[in-house]
Amino acid sequence: MAATNPLLDDIAGLLTGAMGAARTAGEEAKTAAQARVRAMIADMDLAGRDEVEALKALAISALEKVEALEQRVAELETAAKRTKD
Repeated sequence: MAATNPLLDDIAGLLTGAMGAARTAGEEAKTAAQARVRAMIADMDLAGRDEVEALKALAISALEKVEALEQRVAELETAAKRTKD
């Protein structure tokens, strides 16, 4: 039967505790960093996805109207040329 060394048991216990403390400190640092990034993003006043999608739909609608108006102007110009000649 092997005898256990109390000094080695103490060192192993200290290392286990240090690993747990390091893991906890890492998690706290990660949480703090995430909170800071969220705060920076909030301070930037960035548009949300729903706002971007609404603007995108508005831009598409405006582009369709412009294209329709351009086609109508071209038709009117053609008709004006025919009546002129």
